[in-house]
Amino acid sequence: MSLKNLRRWPMLVVAGLLPLPVSAGCGSAVCSINTDWDAQGTWAEPGVRVDLRYEFIDQDQPMSGSSRVNVGEIPLEHDEIRTINRNWIATIDYAFGEKFGVSVSLPFVDRSHSHIHNDVGGPVEENWGLTQLGDIRVLGRYQPGEPGGSGFGLLFGAKLPTGDFKIQNADGELAERTLQPGTGTTDALFGAYYRAPLATHGTWFAQVLGQSATGKHEEFRPGDRIGVDLGYRHPIGENVNALLQMNFLHRDRDSGLQSEPDDSGGRFAFIAPGLSYKMARETQLYGFVQVPVYQYVNGVQLTADMSVVAGFATRF
Repeated sequence: MSLKNLRRWPMLVVAGLLPLPVSAGCGSAVCSINTDWDAQGTWAEPGVRVDLRYEFIDQDQPMSGSSRVNVGEIPLEHDEIRTINRNWIATIDYAFGEKFGVSVSLPFVDRSHSHIHNDVGGPVEENWGLTQLGDIRVLGRYQPGEPGGSGFGLLFGAKLPTGDFKIQNADGELAERTLQPGTGTTDALFGAYYRAPLATHGTWFAQVLGQSATGKHEEFRPGDRIGVDLGYRHPIGENVNALLQMNFLHRDRDSGLQSEPDDSGGRFAFIAPGLSYKMARETQLYGFVQVPVYQYVNGVQLTADMSVVAGFATRF
């Protein structure tokens, strides 16, 4: 069971919200759709904002390189079967003024995984069910320009080692580190974004976010990743907006004795259409469907044909 996670190279990350994008391997995943409303220019005033989002990612397709393969087609110690990710991510964002702000994101992971362990006594199916809090993410931002309209911002922060990484199944088998809710490592976050209005009354934005572990923990270091997101928001009514994003991710291989470097890391590109609906002046509902347009994984990893994100955001 190996978790080949998320993508890194171009992809715009959820700058205040998630531990961010889909992955493979054993299949622990977080969707890479960006719901950072500051980067998108939706809200630029000081104050407190809350975002709650739900993600459903069903990773049931093994891949090798850029090709689909059948379960067990490539002989390995573990034949990955399926991982279902149901993630809840709560984000509290506070803007101190027009230039500085900080967001804290707390993920709640509900994940099931199954694979076949090819033991000397014959193949044995193994299963895990994980329902735990994950790693908290703290992300600060600095916007040197004026609020609203066009704007450039810098992102900086850390992913903290708050999630458990020693969960076992009913048979006492320890889940692999890439499947666990936490990595055990403290990771540095750094990036930037830019947004601007268009003559069509819409708004476009671009964001890049990098993540790098500051060291190993108990012989595991997750691979560095970088994501780039491109997005467009277009009003189609008084309270409705059409949304469209392209999300790109590149992730390096994991390292350490508890990692699976041969079956981790890859490059991913996704397209995600969506809609948002303004329920009230300070509250909106939103939803996206994300589908892959390109996936390349190292070794054999689980991938998803589609991911769904839904949530609401409000300001106080």
